[in-house]
Amino acid sequence: MTARRTARTPRAAVADVVVVRRDRKAPTGWTTVVRLLGLLPGHWACHPEVGQDRVVLRFELAGAADASAVRRAVSRVLADAALRGWAEETRA
Repeated sequence: MTARRTARTPRAAVADVVVVRRDRKAPTGWTTVVRLLGLLPGHWACHPEVGQDRVVLRFELAGAADASAVRRAVSRVLADAALRGWAEETRA
């Protein structure tokens, strides 16, 4: 017999931000994700999914960080010269 779960652990709210490579001369996603994470607040929990031309950053929202704060921070970071050639993917 297996035990039944009586209470579910609540899922943390998340915010996904997708950045894409717009310039083939820009570094690939693996280099870019290191730069992105290095420039974002270190206390934010982020789970990246990395491809050559696309990076998905999944942030766990907690405390003062909400989805709009995360997006503003990523936008500021993307303005850094080290991330030239990368941009946030436009949402449909």
